[in-house]
Amino acid sequence: MEEIKVKVNDEHKDRLFKHLFGSNEHRQWTLELYNAVNGSDYTNPEDITITTVEDALYLSMKNDVSFLIADTMSFYEHQSTYNPNMPVRMLMYAGMVYSRFIETNEIYVYGSTLKSLPVPKLVTFYNGTRDTDDRIVLRLSDSFPAGSVPDIEISVLMLNINYGRNSELQHRCRPLMDYSQFVESVRELRGRGYDMEDAVHIAIRRLEEDSPIRGYLLSKEAEVYRLCITEYDEKKDRELFRKDCLEEGRAEGVAMGADRLGRLMSALKEAGRVDDAFKAAEDSSYREQLFKEFGID
Repeated sequence: MEEIKVKVNDEHKDRLFKHLFGSNEHRQWTLELYNAVNGSDYTNPEDITITTVEDALYLSMKNDVSFLIADTMSFYEHQSTYNPNMPVRMLMYAGMVYSRFIETNEIYVYGSTLKSLPVPKLVTFYNGTRDTDDRIVLRLSDSFPAGSVPDIEISVLMLNINYGRNSELQHRCRPLMDYSQFVESVRELRGRGYDMEDAVHIAIRRLEEDSPIRGYLLSKEAEVYRLCITEYDEKKDRELFRKDCLEEGRAEGVAMGADRLGRLMSALKEAGRVDDAFKAAEDSSYREQLFKEFGID
């Protein structure tokens, strides 16, 4: 089956994770990552068919990798910030990939015969600074009102791939371990005051000579720098935007005499829950849940 590409958003910016694990050029690394995650032992990279739909969602919903191997359709997403909304994003993305898969393979789903489809496996690789467990299962049902019984459930396995975490997984996939080391080095150097270009230059050369990704990163150093600075700026801008929303929400609460909203925003800020404040600003139902959680009448 040919690679699926649908152009929707010209402003989509790729990430280094996608270049390493989501391209036809590096299907061997994709295969190693798949084997490490699933405990399988496939050996032929040609068994992989990349099914990524480029720029499938909106500007804030970047999709990284999907691919087919045997009877499994894997969806891999990289996140540098903790995002409990991955199940709904995966639901939207998987719907588009399966729709295209059915169309491309001329599978008739309106008849009386049950059709066979690839098994979906949804994984998020997390390497942000927020401390999380090595493995977390995120569920779509957590987004619904408490006590409800939804007819749709989506489960996403979130794996912490910060350097030194999920060590067994990383040792089974050397490219992933070296990628994690590279990211950790860039983060450490940036924290010591190095600019991004120098941090990338040094971090690449810290990798062992036999690293499977070292040669590629060296040959594409300018591109790696661009990818890193883009992701760093996106993350910084996103956090600043959320903090601005938080401050605006507090100010609006005071200006309107809405002491209840102001107290909620203050409580969320003190708890360091900027993501929840951002969501509360847009979702009235979630806002009511938070009022109850914090005991704000």
